[in-house]
This record gives sequence, structure tokens and C-alpha cells, in this order.
Amino acid sequence: MTTLLVIAKEPRPGRVKTRLTPPFSPEAAAALAEAALTDTLAAVAAAPATRRVLVLDGTPGPWLPPGFEVVSQCAGGLDERLAAAFAGCDGPALLIGMDTPQVTPDLLAEDFADCDACFGPAEDGGFWALGLADPDPDLLRGVPMSTASTGAVQRGRLAAAGLRVRDMPRLRDVDTAADAEAVAAAAPHSGFAALLGRLTVVRRG
Repeated sequence: MTTLLVIAKEPRPGRVKTRLTPPFSPEAAAALAEAALTDTLAAVAAAPATRRVLVLDGTPGPWLPPGFEVVSQCAGGLDERLAAAFAGCDGPALLIGMDTPQVTPDLLAEDFADCDACFGPAEDGGFWALGLADPDPDLLRGVPMSTASTGAVQRGRLAAAGLRVRDMPRLRDVDTAADAEAVAAAAPHSGFAALLGRLTVVRRG
């Protein structure tokens, strides 16, 4: 069984999803971030795992379901924070972010039976998921984050280390309003889609 890690920011106005502003207000952007995080945590809670860990920048709120350990993010760049999250695992681990509310428990059911790593590419060139059968933080340190080549560099690291890599489906992160609409269309029954619909009606009204 696997440790499932979710790396996230506390959904506070002005601190999360700032690229949604405009067209959304900082408060609406934070609400959408909370909805995305809630959907993500629900999928993780329903997926098979030995541990479920929220690696959080901030303070847990009522959106946190039972059954999760909460670990504070370390200081440093995103590569260091991801590396530290894996360093806290002593067995197979799969890490995802809070930006893909369309994720399902089935997508997270990785057993590493025929691979050493799994990699979920994102449409923006990054990655939405990274799994390691034998977590090695050095596989992440120094990878340039939040660029169009982040995913290619990270996957190249895995291959260069001689790992057998299984590619997961490509998903779209929620960064912009266009992303939000596309993701909501892909997961129309999610809490994220429901909130986006309400906010869009209010904004256009």
C-alpha cells in the first residue's frame, strides 16, 4: 500500500489562485481553491492507502476530512518542499497537488507492481502527480518548478536514475479562469464545478 501526499496552501484570499483574479475577486478565487482542495481530499480519502498526509502551507480548516495527518511545508522553493514531503515517507508514496479537482480515487490507486515511479503530466508542462516506490528526495531537488519544461525535466530525472516509469493520464491544472471552466466541464458533478457555476452566474449577472 502507498502513502498519499497532498501538497496545498491554506485557501485564503490573496494567497491562493491569484491568477484567477481577475475575473474573480480574491475571495472568490480562494473559495474556488477551497472547493478544489475539498474535492481532491475527498478523492484521496476514498483511494486505497496506508497513510494520507496533507503537506500544508498554513492552518487546517473545516475543509479537512478525518483520517489525514497534517505536516507543515518546509522553507525553500517548491522543489525543496516536494523533496521534504517525500523524505517523510519510508515506503511507496504518491504526491499530488490541490489543483486537479477532477482527480478520482481510481487514478490514485497505484501499487508500483511493475514500475519504480509514476508520473502524471499536466497540460501546462508541469506535473500533477509524482509517485516513487522508494522515495529519494534528491530526485526532486534542483528541478526548476513552474516552467513549461518542469514536467520534462522531472521525468527525465526519473529516467536518468534508471527507474521504470509509468505515465499517468495528462490532466489540466486550475490556474486561470479558462482552466477552471475546462476542469469543471471535465468533472461536472464536482463541488468545484458547482461553485464555479454559481460564481459565474453572479459575475455575469
